[in-house]
Amino acid sequence: MSPHTPERGRSRPRAVALSLAAAAVALATGLTGPAATATPPVPGEPGPSMNESFATAAEEYGVPRDVLAAVAYGETHFDGHAGKPSQAGGYGVMHLVSNPARHTLQQAARLTGEPVSELRRDTDANIHGGAAVLRAHADSLGMTRAQRRDVDAWYPAVARYSGARGGTARLYADTVYDLLAHGVRGTAPDGERITVPARDVHSDKQTAGAAPGKAPRSPDYPDAAWVPADPANYAEGRAEQLDKIVIHVTQGSYAGSISWFQNPEAKVSAHYVVRSSDGDITQMVRDADTAYHAKSANASSLGIEHEGYIDDPSWFTDAMYRSSAALTRHLADKHGIPLDRQHIIGHSEAPGNDHTDPGEHWDWDTYMELVREG
Repeated sequence: MSPHTPERGRSRPRAVALSLAAAAVALATGLTGPAATATPPVPGEPGPSMNESFATAAEEYGVPRDVLAAVAYGETHFDGHAGKPSQAGGYGVMHLVSNPARHTLQQAARLTGEPVSELRRDTDANIHGGAAVLRAHADSLGMTRAQRRDVDAWYPAVARYSGARGGTARLYADTVYDLLAHGVRGTAPDGERITVPARDVHSDKQTAGAAPGKAPRSPDYPDAAWVPADPANYAEGRAEQLDKIVIHVTQGSYAGSISWFQNPEAKVSAHYVVRSSDGDITQMVRDADTAYHAKSANASSLGIEHEGYIDDPSWFTDAMYRSSAALTRHLADKHGIPLDRQHIIGHSEAPGNDHTDPGEHWDWDTYMELVREG
């Protein structure tokens, strides 16, 4: 790895200061590496572009630039959301996480020497932090220099970056490799264009820790996969009559949200999660049970989460709208829920809630038209 000096005048501690072997040990044991002091950026001085950050982070940590960019796009569509956390406590373009079960934000701070506050809000620091974590996963897997140059060889490291287990980790890695296969054309909040060219991918999914395989089908909606939420995140049965469907936005990625609902520390869940790119659906709580998704409305409602962020309309695709509308129509017909906006509501409209999803970019007119068309 060659040293990299950011143009904004801050000396970023080199990963050389923490040897790659030590990085792998830190990943496995949680031990901290040697601390370094980062010089704050000069006020008003522009930082590097996102493309420059991907290029320098890739060079510094030996992670293929396109793998790094595909992970970022799959997590956030290249939007760091001004340092605001996702539902799972993830920050920045690379979604560095700080929650009771995952600490990749703190791990990135150890590996890079950057303060946590900078990793949260500064895009260049965040991208370098994500690259450092990916490289640490590669080292813990024993990837050689030749393997690190091979995009396909990074599949197991990407699966580990998800923080998920088993099929959910593979779902995360599959999403990233689908992006690599089809290419990415994204736009950062400042209008900068970031692209990843399409390529043939031949990743070895066996190396991700378990043989590939499809999740079982949903017991309540045949077009959905079944991945149960942790029992700590929902209650069996219902205390009230089911009479509404609540539309949510995940504030995070599809696989990341599924993983979060499997985490007993989350204390939240939804009945269904819908993917942005193709409308894929995963059920996580049975219709007859009470997911923790809308406070006072929990007992009387079904919750549908949609991958994305409320301030970024790029997540709300036609495939997502159509797939979700078909699900909502099925649930409404099955449970006798009227097809109107008094009974198909946003999270922000549920009594006693302080959330704002699905937000101003959710096209209710189109969605309800699709629901009524069936």
